[in-house]
Amino acid sequence: MAADATATATTTTRPLKIIAGADDFGTPLKDALVSHLRSRNIQVQDLGTSSYYSAGAEVGRLVSESSSSSDVDVRGLVACGTGAGVSIFANKFPGVFAATCLTPADAINARSINNSNVLAVSGKSSSPESAIEIVDTWLKTPFKAPCPANDNKPWPEEIHSFLDNSLKEMPEIGKSGTVQDTCAVCCLVKNRELNPIDIIPGGSMKILRESPTSAFVRFKAGSVEPAHHHTFGHDLVVIEGKKSVWNLTKEERYDLTVGDYLFTPAGDVHRVKYYEDTEFFIKWDGHWDMFFDEDLETGKIAIEKELAKSN
Repeated sequence: MAADATATATTTTRPLKIIAGADDFGTPLKDALVSHLRSRNIQVQDLGTSSYYSAGAEVGRLVSESSSSSDVDVRGLVACGTGAGVSIFANKFPGVFAATCLTPADAINARSINNSNVLAVSGKSSSPESAIEIVDTWLKTPFKAPCPANDNKPWPEEIHSFLDNSLKEMPEIGKSGTVQDTCAVCCLVKNRELNPIDIIPGGSMKILRESPTSAFVRFKAGSVEPAHHHTFGHDLVVIEGKKSVWNLTKEERYDLTVGDYLFTPAGDVHRVKYYEDTEFFIKWDGHWDMFFDEDLETGKIAIEKELAKSN
C-alpha cells in the first residue's frame, strides 16, 4: 500500500523529495507530517527547528536551487505558528511558490492554480490529523486540476492557456534584474485598497479571509492605538516598519520590526505606538471586535511617559 500511495502522491513520474523545516511553534506539527510522509516511503530531508524566517528561507533556497530538469521532484514543507511567516520567507527565492493552507480546499487551489511547490502549515490552527489531510491533498492534486475556486469544475480552455503560460512566466519573477514582490502576503493585497479604521486615526485594514480571519493592516508613522482588548487572541507578523506594543495585562513591552512575530492572548489589554509607516499581517479566530480601555489622548500621554522613562 505504501508504494501505491507514493505513486499517487507525486502525480509525476519523477521520485518525490520533501525538504522540511519549522520554528518552535510549528515543530510538533512538522514532526508529525515528516513521520507520515516517511511512512508512505516519501524521501524527506528534515532541517529541524530554527526561527520561522530562517526555516522558511532555508527550505525556499534549497527548493529554488533544485533544477526543474532534475531527476527528482523537490518540494518544501514549512511550519510556524500561523504558517504565514515561513511562507513569506520561503517566497523570497525565485521559482518558489509557497502557499499557506489551512484546509484541504486551500491545498487544492494552491496546486491547481499556483502550481505550489512549498506547503506552509499552521502549528496553532491545524491538528496533526487535519494537517495530514492537507498535505496528502496537496501532494495528490495536479496543476490545473478542478478546484473549489472554480466550483470543482474543469478549467475552460482560455484559463488552461493562461495557466500554461504562467509556468514560463512565474519562475522569472524574482530573478536578477527584475523587481517584484515575492512576499505571499503582500501579493494578496497588491493593488487592492485598504479600508480606513475609523475608530483609530492613521490605520487601514483589508480582510483577506474569514474563519479563521486574517487581514493586512497599515498604520502611518506616529499613530497610536490606545489601551484596548479583544475577545480573541491574535497572531501578527510585521512586514514593514517599526512599532512597540505594551501588554498592560502582562506588564511587558515588545519592540517589533520587520519579520518579528507576536501573539497577544484574548482579553490582554495593550497599547501600540508606530514609529514608522508600518504594515503587518494579523490572524485571529472569530469576528473582529475591539474594546477600548482608555481614550486616544490618554493613550498618547501614557506612551510618551513610557518612552521618556526608557530614554
